[in-house]
Amino acid sequence: MKILVIIPTYNERENIEELINKILELRLNLEILVVDDNSPDGTGEIVNDLSVTNPRIHLLRRQKKMGLGSAYVDGFKYALQNGYELIFEMDADLSHNPEYIPLFLEKITDHDLVVGSRYISGVNVVNWPLKRLLLSYYANVYARVVTGLPIRDATGGFKCFRREVLQSIDLDRVSSNGYSFQIEMTFLAWKKRFRICEIPIIFYDRRRGTSKLSLKVAGEAIWMVWKLRLMSLLKMV
Repeated sequence: MKILVIIPTYNERENIEELINKILELRLNLEILVVDDNSPDGTGEIVNDLSVTNPRIHLLRRQKKMGLGSAYVDGFKYALQNGYELIFEMDADLSHNPEYIPLFLEKITDHDLVVGSRYISGVNVVNWPLKRLLLSYYANVYARVVTGLPIRDATGGFKCFRREVLQSIDLDRVSSNGYSFQIEMTFLAWKKRFRICEIPIIFYDRRRGTSKLSLKVAGEAIWMVWKLRLMSLLKMV
């Protein structure tokens, strides 16, 4: 079974090599695709150098910073075009522990989408400021109430998809490009009646580098959930 881990990057040179090494140390039959938005700090060059000596590492370079959602869409298209059957997505900043990957693989045998959840068993977030933690927690409550999506952590970015889920979604019509992208993808999978499972993970705030969260990204998520609800009511999904 071909497995791909997609990691979008923008200025993650301090984290990316360590993350790649941690994934490869699992000694699983998987490959890694880094989708880099022309990082000025040289992230892409680091990944390119690693890929020269390890055929399991791949780099997809993009011309400029184009956003999280479009990076994943390009990564998903790469995965589908190259015959991968299980497709992971995870952050580049070491907030997602690769040691959970075997548990994802165990759960995906009976499900179509597995979501790593910070909120399925209490609140499992380490080192976040209280303000950001509350924003994230209640953003997920808000998304759940508005859309009806029965997921505790709809904004989480540590996931594993079966290729059939991605094939069923018109990726060119996925319109969100920030963290609301995570809500949209899970919502579309749910509306198409795929089997979704949440597993508890511990989320660690980044130790190095800077967060990409902005008011624009947060604002997109606020209106996106209403768009998804309207699409559902009009049976457009």
